[in-house]
Amino acid sequence: TMIRALKVLVIFSVFTLAGCLNPSSKGKEQKGEKIFAVPEWSKHAVWYQIFVERFRNGDPSNDPTVADMQGGYPGTYPESWSVTPWGHDWYAPEPWHSEMKQGGFYQKIQARRYGGDLKGVLDKISYLADLGITAVYFNPLNDSPSLHKYDARNYAHIDRNFGPSPSRDAALTASETHDDPATWPWTSADSLFLKVVDELHKHGIKVILDYSWNHTGKDFWALNDVHAKGASSGFADWYNILSFDDPATPADEFRYEGWGGGNIYMPVFRKDIIPPEDKVMPFEGNLHSASLRKHIFDVTHRWLDPDGNGDPSDGVDGFRLDVAAEVPMGFWREYRDFVRSINPDAYLVGEIWWLEWPDKLLDPVPFLGSQFDAIMNYRWFRVARGFFGQAEPVLKPSEFVVWINKLNEGISPDHRQAMMNVAGTHDSPRLLTSLFNKGLDKYRARPSDDPDYKIHRPGKDVFREEKLFLIHQFTFPGAPHIWYGEEVGMWGADDPDCRKPMLWEDITFETEKTHFYPGKERPADTVKPDAELRTFYKSLIKMRRENPVLATGSLEFLVADDQKMTLAYKRKNDRDEIIAVFNRSDKKQELSIPSDSDSRWEVIFPAGYSSEIKVENKTIYLIADKVSGFVLRKIR
Repeated sequence: TMIRALKVLVIFSVFTLAGCLNPSSKGKEQKGEKIFAVPEWSKHAVWYQIFVERFRNGDPSNDPTVADMQGGYPGTYPESWSVTPWGHDWYAPEPWHSEMKQGGFYQKIQARRYGGDLKGVLDKISYLADLGITAVYFNPLNDSPSLHKYDARNYAHIDRNFGPSPSRDAALTASETHDDPATWPWTSADSLFLKVVDELHKHGIKVILDYSWNHTGKDFWALNDVHAKGASSGFADWYNILSFDDPATPADEFRYEGWGGGNIYMPVFRKDIIPPEDKVMPFEGNLHSASLRKHIFDVTHRWLDPDGNGDPSDGVDGFRLDVAAEVPMGFWREYRDFVRSINPDAYLVGEIWWLEWPDKLLDPVPFLGSQFDAIMNYRWFRVARGFFGQAEPVLKPSEFVVWINKLNEGISPDHRQAMMNVAGTHDSPRLLTSLFNKGLDKYRARPSDDPDYKIHRPGKDVFREEKLFLIHQFTFPGAPHIWYGEEVGMWGADDPDCRKPMLWEDITFETEKTHFYPGKERPADTVKPDAELRTFYKSLIKMRRENPVLATGSLEFLVADDQKMTLAYKRKNDRDEIIAVFNRSDKKQELSIPSDSDSRWEVIFPAGYSSEIKVENKTIYLIADKVSGFVLRKIR
């Protein structure tokens, strides 16, 4: 069925994502608001996301200690605790697990550390350059007691254990006036990060940092001040304090609103929501405290222009903003204005995800323009997985096209092209494992939620599906994103199983044979980097970079045949035309693809693809192998 038949608006009730695809009128820009342009470089980016604690241990002398982890979850650690060997069998408990009284495996694993650091990143910049990526997204690097760093204890400094001198850095930061940037020292970790930024920039690689301006850790310096001083603290208006401690009693009455509820972990900032009864994201309003907003801007300025000379070339190139939908829109408009006043080419990408987990995803339209350049595009992933992975919600080619068109409603071409098209992240199953398990994306996606969830290495059929998916990802509008290790075949269930240590050739890994459920059988898997898959990724990245039409060209669907399970779309600009062709069926299929002329076409990916291409009467005829994809370019 040719795609022309799909130009009539069709409403499928394929899955309840429909409820969130209709653009909302909430939060739209008011008349006269300034909307900044999307950075051109972001449209051409190939992203690589690094979770430093799990990327590479370049300096064992700075490995975390129990003292460094105080104030984080789970809170107490046995005397026998030690850093976990890099090649440890993932589900096998360390000896110290038996001494931890609280929780099960997923609670105890939060105490696990491998010692990844910035020296490890620095040592592997040549690896990143060889892979061909053009932009790095770092998960939070701010000083924090946790493995993930979303529970900051100090925004202004890089985590002490990511640099060469943890104890000295801790002493330095303790002596500063935390809300006065004039007193902030450059710690050894701060300086090492700037060196990493400089080296990445020398290789033409952009850098963005992840921050959460929604909450801190419970050991954050401002919260500690409120805990000690009560209502007289100069920072008491930063948080939603439910009750202050009464020093006249032996009990600690200090209570605050925590992220996700309760008083357990990450305290959230106080917000002024307009109107106050609004409970549906996005919210109008702002962060309540002017001094909090100033502190956030001071930290932001520090990393955008470290030497403060007005030239941002030595700083980061933007930010990924955590749980952005939970922060009022007025703050984000102020934040964008401030960021762009320092670096007019800075990129802001928001984590805009759930309206109602696990079925409804937020519409990004209200967040784009005067707030963000793009979002982490989980919406695209769910739809693409539905067709290319034939996973819930399973889609036919025509349904895939309808949903892609729905996803793009109300979004300008510039913003579509700048989207961060994620296939796996720190918050979701790895791509291979997600394709291996066909249930709904990020729902019962780890063995604790589903005892039958497959946690072992997938077979060849899944790798074939992954390659099909990747050809789509690298030929589609939106910047392709790689979660560290995807390129070498890492597998893993939902968080925290997606955060295994990076695979390196010079590190020996134990056979992965332990199941989440002690005694339950599973295949024993050899763990090592997949060199062939890495070559596949390198070739895709090279193709993307050599053909700018894939970044900024128009998109037109040419074939969506539900009977044959085939799909083809064209990317076009004033200079080039490229067609991506896919056969999702389990047998060879012949395709007839409409063309504007009888011009000749060549296969540019994968190398050596031998399909005969015939063109006549403005139609391209070819045969596609089962579960395969390839890319054609018009010969000029």
